[in-house]
Amino acid sequence: MGLSGLKIVVLRSQRIKGLCLILFVGLILCFWQLGSTGLFDETPPKFAAAARGMSATGDWLTPRANGIPRFDKPPLIYWLMGLFYSLPVHEAWDPLGSWSARLPSALSSVWMMIVLADTVMRWPHKNETFPRRTAVVTSFAFALSPLVMVWSRVAVSDALLCSTMGTSMLFQWRCYVNPSRNSWIYAWIFLALAVLTKGPVAIVLMGMTLALFAGLQGDFVLFWKRLRPVPGLLITSFISLPWYLLELSHEGKPFWDSFFGYHNFQRFTSVVNSHQEPWWYFILILVVASLPFTPLLILGIWKTFKEVIKRDENINNKPEYSLLIYSLCWLTCIFLFFTFAGTKLPSYWLPATPAAAILIGSFESVSRHSPWRFNLLIAWIGSLAFLYFLSLFMWYLYFWGQVDILNYINDPEMPGFAQRFYDSGIILRAAICFTIGSLLGSLVLIRKNFGGLLSLELPMIILHLIAFLPLVDLVDKSRQLPLRQASELLLSSQRPNEALIMVGINKPSVHFYTNQVVLYESNKRRNLVNLTDRLAFEERQGWSGKIIQKKNLLDFLFKRNQRNSTALMIIDEYSIKLPHWRNLNSTTLGEFGIYKVWRIERISLERRAKELIDDGLTPNWKLPTPERF
Repeated sequence: MGLSGLKIVVLRSQRIKGLCLILFVGLILCFWQLGSTGLFDETPPKFAAAARGMSATGDWLTPRANGIPRFDKPPLIYWLMGLFYSLPVHEAWDPLGSWSARLPSALSSVWMMIVLADTVMRWPHKNETFPRRTAVVTSFAFALSPLVMVWSRVAVSDALLCSTMGTSMLFQWRCYVNPSRNSWIYAWIFLALAVLTKGPVAIVLMGMTLALFAGLQGDFVLFWKRLRPVPGLLITSFISLPWYLLELSHEGKPFWDSFFGYHNFQRFTSVVNSHQEPWWYFILILVVASLPFTPLLILGIWKTFKEVIKRDENINNKPEYSLLIYSLCWLTCIFLFFTFAGTKLPSYWLPATPAAAILIGSFESVSRHSPWRFNLLIAWIGSLAFLYFLSLFMWYLYFWGQVDILNYINDPEMPGFAQRFYDSGIILRAAICFTIGSLLGSLVLIRKNFGGLLSLELPMIILHLIAFLPLVDLVDKSRQLPLRQASELLLSSQRPNEALIMVGINKPSVHFYTNQVVLYESNKRRNLVNLTDRLAFEERQGWSGKIIQKKNLLDFLFKRNQRNSTALMIIDEYSIKLPHWRNLNSTTLGEFGIYKVWRIERISLERRAKELIDDGLTPNWKLPTPERF
């Protein structure tokens, strides 16, 4: 074996070792205690219930939750969750149902870490001599983003979109750099998976990024030849389009109006669900999403922008040295697209986090191959100052800030949470981690790259395990455990054909844990009228409020198939205080946190509803609404 062959073997061995390390850390970050807590309201239980319903009924076409079609997202996330719900003895290894619902998100983030690291190691930046270390730093910068830390453990589609779209983005660039045989196909396959995860927005963001990057590189012909967009889009359409056509054929106009009209077009052109934010909202999200490494991200953006301006034709425009420019185009297009969108949410920034991680990771090559210039020094001091601030703030809270915590953490759904949080020791552990990170960062400043970014990332990994995860567990016990206990009581107390109701604070997790249709209404006067009318006339898949006609004499004598004269209701302590929910001839079966479980006579609800109708209120629950649950 020649020297070149030996070098290839050594590099491959180093790459495999680096990927194994990243896989190990990624599994710890994303999978540790993944199923130890229940699903958090509001949205995750809807995803999980629809996926479990697919597994139970065998209807893998239309997601349904609470007896109603759920058109807000395409099916890939439901299919993956449903696959895990279909595994043998599911109830034994996943008693809370949260493992199966969260596994797609966790797997997506770990996969994204691997693809990021592999890309950085295969095509290091110019003058890079330690690509494995840069790859590790880059993948950790992605995983430790506050957005990624949260959404990797949430049973929604955002982490899956980040992974599928991020993989497609990187594979497009890899194909541009090294167009090996058939490699272009994989990029378009992953784009199809992104379309099946979130919709056509993935194609729009991909097109914007590739167009901007091709313009900066100044070679559209080479792009067209290597990326092959026409056959690529045909592959994407062949994989993703059949479900849309089948669903449109099966559900018709409601699917078109809800998915395309409301959840895509209207969300972009107007504000829905009160998610109105100022134009600079995603500047704030950019800053928060990369903490504590945001100053280094800004440095990476500035350094890359200077490369674009400089345009050294011999170096910067070479495909193998263009990853930073490509990442800047990627991040910029997502920023512009969602800044102009009417509806703004923090999760919309998640697909930009891989690009941000690449720009942050570029600090490694910059710091090792150039002196500590002024802008690099300022960026590092900025990250270090933020860690020192957090450490001092946590020590203040631990020793003197109990009153501040009790005053500012006052969630009406979690009474007494502030005291439990203070007593848990989480603040002390966070203070220690931030202090260690601050001290190691100071050594970097003194010793010039002593450990580099890893000196900041390792304490953040420990923080995730000993502070963030215990905080999640504490929130679960305070907010979600009462709902699980109330749901168990509903099931154990329910009589045949007895309807389940939740009034006031509406929690979809009650539907998930009872696995039955639950009628949700707010605590306003009109909603009591709506509730009574729905109990009498509404129909959903697997449930009907209408009186079922008795078919024969035995049914008549024994009153079989007849609606029950009572209903089970979960109502919160704030709703109970309202006059129209008082004196309803109810029996309290149990009390859990702020929630009470009632058995209520339906005749008493009907009498109260008649009083309200006489005052001029009429039911309006039949009016169409795009997010009815």
